[in-house]
Amino acid sequence: MQYQNSLAFAKQLDKEDPLSHLRNRFHIPKDKNGNNWLYFTGNSLGLQPKQTKEYINQELKDWASLGVEGHFEAKNPWLHYHEYLTTAMANIVGAKPIEVVVMNTLTTNLHLLMVSFYRPTKKKYKIVIESDAFPSDRYAVESQLKFHGFDAKEGLIEWKPREGEELLNSKDLENIILQQGNEIALLLIGGVNYYTGQFLDLKRIAEIGHSKDCVVGIDLAHGAGNIQPKLHDSGVDFAAWCTYKYLNSGPGSLAGLFVHEKHAYKKDLPRFAGWWNHNKETRFNMRMPFDVMSGAEGWQLSNPPILSMAAIKASLDMFEEVGMTALREKSEKLTGYFEFLINTINSDTIKIITPRNPKKRGCQLSIQVKKANKNLHKKLIENNVITDWREPDVIRCAPVPMYNSFEDVYKMVSILKKNL
Repeated sequence: MQYQNSLAFAKQLDKEDPLSHLRNRFHIPKDKNGNNWLYFTGNSLGLQPKQTKEYINQELKDWASLGVEGHFEAKNPWLHYHEYLTTAMANIVGAKPIEVVVMNTLTTNLHLLMVSFYRPTKKKYKIVIESDAFPSDRYAVESQLKFHGFDAKEGLIEWKPREGEELLNSKDLENIILQQGNEIALLLIGGVNYYTGQFLDLKRIAEIGHSKDCVVGIDLAHGAGNIQPKLHDSGVDFAAWCTYKYLNSGPGSLAGLFVHEKHAYKKDLPRFAGWWNHNKETRFNMRMPFDVMSGAEGWQLSNPPILSMAAIKASLDMFEEVGMTALREKSEKLTGYFEFLINTINSDTIKIITPRNPKKRGCQLSIQVKKANKNLHKKLIENNVITDWREPDVIRCAPVPMYNSFEDVYKMVSILKKNL
C-alpha cells in the first residue's frame, strides 16, 4: 500500500477498514477533561470490552439466585465452564481443541508443564532461553534447574543476538543445538519477544530442538491474540500464554495452555494431580483412584474461577466473530502505516528495532531511544499517549487491531515528532 502522511489519509483508511466498528465495543480510557487516551499498551493490558460486564453480571446473578446449584442450573453451568472457551482459544493459537485448556496463570502453567516435559538427566539437563527473555521465564527455568540439583549458571544457555544487532537469528540457535544438543533437555522460547516484538519461526525452532531430542516449549504471552502461531502445525511440545494482553480478559486473568496432540494420550507422563484433571465422568465418585484425563485438560488441578472465565468468554466471543485472519490483516496495515510515519521523522534520536518484515512481527513496534532518554516517554504520557517503557532504552507501542485506529497512529506519531 502507498501510505500518505496526512490526517485525511488516516481517516480514509479508517473509513475503509471493515473492522473499524469494533472500536465502539471497547471502553476507551479518558483524561480528566473527557478526551480519549491514545492507548498503545494492549501488549501490557488490553482494554475492556463493553460486553464483559454483562457476562460477569450473568454469573453473579446465577450465583445469587441459585447458589451451589449454579454448577448445574446456571445459564452457563459452571461445572463445564472451561469447555465453553476451548474451541475459540484453540482457533486463536492454531490448535486442536484436545490440545488447549484455560487454567491458572502463565508462570504457574509453565512450571506445571515443566514437571512433565523437563526431565533432566546428569548428562542432558540444560535449558535454552532467549538472552532477553521476559524475566519471569528466566526466574522459572533457573528455579527448575536448582530444584533438580543443577547450577543455574551452568545449566542455562542463552540464545543471543549477534554483536551490534537486536534481533535473534535462527542460525545461531542451530549452532547452539549442534554443539551442545546432547546436553540440552529443553528449549523454552518466547514466541514473540516482549522487548523487540520479534515473531520467531516456531516450526523451525521445533525442528532445531527436536533434531537433538530436546523438548520445545513456547511462551506466547505476547503472541496469543496477536499473531497466528499455528501451534499444532509447528510441532512444538507445549506452550502457555496469558489472556490479559491482546485477549482483553482483565488484569491478572487466567492463562492458556497447549500440549501437542502427540502427547495427549501419554498417561504415564509425570505430572502434578488434583481432582480437576481426574476423569470427569467419575470425578465426583470421591473414592476412585486417580484416572488422568487425556489432552491438555489432564494438566488441570482445581475447579476454575468462573468470574475470570466469564471475562475471557466475553472477549473470545468477539475473536470468534471476527477471526484471527482478519485481525492479522488489519494489524499488518496498522503497523505498516505506523512504521511509515515514524520513518518520515528526520531524527537520529529514535529507531525501530522490531523486524521490518510484517510477517516477522506482531502489532508491537519497539522504538529505541538514543542515550536511553526516558523523558520522551514521559512527554508522550503527558500528551495522553499511553505507551510503556522497557529498560534500558525502548518505548513499546502496540496499535491493536481490535480497537486502535489509523487516526490513533497518525496522532501518536505527530505528538512523538513534536516532542523529540
